[in-house]
Amino acid sequence: MEKQKSFSIKPRRLWLFSFTISLSLIFFMFFSIYVLNLPLSTRQQTHLHFNTTTTTTASLGLRSPFNIQTLTALHRNYSATQFKNSILVSTHFSTLENESQISNISTFQAILEDGSVKTSTLFGNRSTKTEIVSSKDLEIVSVNSSVLTWKQQNVSITLSKKGEVSSDVLKALNNKKECDIPNGKWVFDESYPLYTNASCPYIDEGFSCESNGRLDKNYMKWRWQPQDCDIPRFNATQMLELIRGKRLVFVGDSINRNQWESMLCLLMGAIKDPRKVYETRGRRITKEKGNYCFKFVDYQCTVEYYVTHFLVHEGKARIGSKRVQTLRIDTIDKGSSRWRGADILVFNTAHWWNHHKTKAGKNYYQERNQVHPRLDVSTAFGKALTTWASWIDRYVNPSKTQVFFRSSAPSHFSGGQWNTGGHCREASQPTPETYRGEYPEKNTIVEQIIGNMKTPVTFLNITGLSDYRIDGHPSIYGRKPGTSSRVQDCSHWCLPGVPDTWNEILYMHLESKRRKSLAN
Repeated sequence: MEKQKSFSIKPRRLWLFSFTISLSLIFFMFFSIYVLNLPLSTRQQTHLHFNTTTTTTASLGLRSPFNIQTLTALHRNYSATQFKNSILVSTHFSTLENESQISNISTFQAILEDGSVKTSTLFGNRSTKTEIVSSKDLEIVSVNSSVLTWKQQNVSITLSKKGEVSSDVLKALNNKKECDIPNGKWVFDESYPLYTNASCPYIDEGFSCESNGRLDKNYMKWRWQPQDCDIPRFNATQMLELIRGKRLVFVGDSINRNQWESMLCLLMGAIKDPRKVYETRGRRITKEKGNYCFKFVDYQCTVEYYVTHFLVHEGKARIGSKRVQTLRIDTIDKGSSRWRGADILVFNTAHWWNHHKTKAGKNYYQERNQVHPRLDVSTAFGKALTTWASWIDRYVNPSKTQVFFRSSAPSHFSGGQWNTGGHCREASQPTPETYRGEYPEKNTIVEQIIGNMKTPVTFLNITGLSDYRIDGHPSIYGRKPGTSSRVQDCSHWCLPGVPDTWNEILYMHLESKRRKSLAN
């Protein structure tokens, strides 16, 4: 009996043992919860893992490029499945500390393929409070308003405590309303020019002011700054990607050749081997030849220029016993077959539409078999542009080809015109911002005609901003030193110089269309 009693357990002892174990488990559970919810005493950095080590440069309307990468995973077990194939802007990603000190918060923004902006606040292992706002309609984006606020006008943000977001990201998104490009001012910028006479072999003598002896360099360093937006700095690599496998064609007078040469020089900034850029017929750029096609081998694209002074056909007609030169304002230029099939077309005409070069309208303008005894230049210009518009609507496929028409570029002759002793030699600075020249009637005519076309045409209005730049013309530096000539060039532009800004505006429109096509 004694042996059996030694192995028995009293009920009181069993209850005490169970109570002790249960209390220990409860204490351990509450202690674990307390430890997990303690606020971190030191700032932690969120580490991002990407599926590639190569970053892509994109400007998105910024002054300077930034990097973008495809997000595939977050290191600290943060779920990234909802951001699959999103584009993550490389800004500051940091851990934020919640006002309530309940949990650790991380905030970041993603620009999705459709152009929308996804902003997420991450709590521990889960993501909450996510908002998607179209970048087109971006005005105020708020994620837990005490944590993050965006303001449209000042591009400002408010983050709780230690959060950081790059202001460049906000600039890219600050584009709710269309950019009013002509409304702005020239800003002196030491980071310009984007190329030099030495780095670009395609500047012909008439535009190579530095090579022709111009000593001051300030005319190269001005950047156009619109009042309510930014023109993105020209990115040669991105521009070449935009025209990869395509034809970029400039059509017009020598002012368009000015812009075309500027484009060649800008693009050369991304070319490592200059031998892979060549004129397809081996032509050297001169004023004597009017048609050029430069091939960029690595990008399988061409950048072309075709001369036409009026966009319509310059021909001859018989008046009495004489054959005289006429302008067929009802017939497109005979070189128009070369324009067809281009992916990007940049037109201009204005420089030659003056009384001197059109014989004051006397026996010069022709429609069918009739030569007008007299016709004013504005009426003739409107008829010619209508002919051009009809050709565009008939032969250009808007689903393939993007069409631009650049406005007239101003001349700055003082004391006469180009052939009567006019000059601009004294100018070394842009004219004051208070200066306002008259808006050319030709621009108004072009805008009216474009507005009635079936094919979309973008009007590149560069007239007003160029009108400030009396300092940007070749003047006496449009020819090599020692060449005697009394004629000064106050119509064309030195390179590097003002046409580079025209091409930055063109680049902005092309990049904008690319982003919109991705959004759709």
